Amino acid sequence: MVFALDATASREPTWDQARQLHGELFSATLNEQTLAIQLCYYRGLGEFTASHWLTQPGALLDQMSSVTCEPGTTQIGRVIHHALETHSASHPVRAVILVGDACEESVASLASLAGQCAIKNMPLFLFQEGHDAQTQVTFERLAHLSNGAYAPFDASSADQLRALLAAVSRYAQGGIAALRQSNTRGDQTLLCQLEKTP
Repeated sequence: MVFALDATASREPTWDQARQLHGELFSATLNEQTLAIQLCYYRGLGEFTASHWLTQPGALLDQMSSVTCEPGTTQIGRVIHHALETHSASHPVRAVILVGDACEESVASLASLAGQCAIKNMPLFLFQEGHDAQTQVTFERLAHLSNGAYAPFDASSADQLRALLAAVSRYAQGGIAALRQSNTRGDQTLLCQLEKTP
């Protein structure tokens, strides 16, 4: 699973808080799981970084602790391109999670990439910090086109987001069937979104 973070300057005012939340999300995602996660982030003038594949929360947290925000534009397309290129039959990327607050790219280009994700059974799970209306429309569209899901979040919804991330990791390992067998609120919330997609 690819876990991508927007580390551009717009997130700087809440970055310390967000970084703590992200750390909790890593722990929730990897807790008692056998899923490998690759941390990606973008910032600055075209900077894009992808970690090695990791299975321990501590290793991911160590990598994330050194990340700071820098002015720049979003690189959501680059995240999706990377995931598509990384995906293979022998080592499939079962899900892509993106946490961000903005989208400054061509929606048409991103929609095309989201369609390619659907073909490869690689859904996008987009979590939006803040309340930008256009970003919400775009994130919801990308989630729909890729057969993924969308959810907004802020500091007050940390518990809900943590539950949804754990649900995404269960989905990445066992698909829809794993969610249907679970009675947790996060799993059922995610299942409702996924079953709305064609």
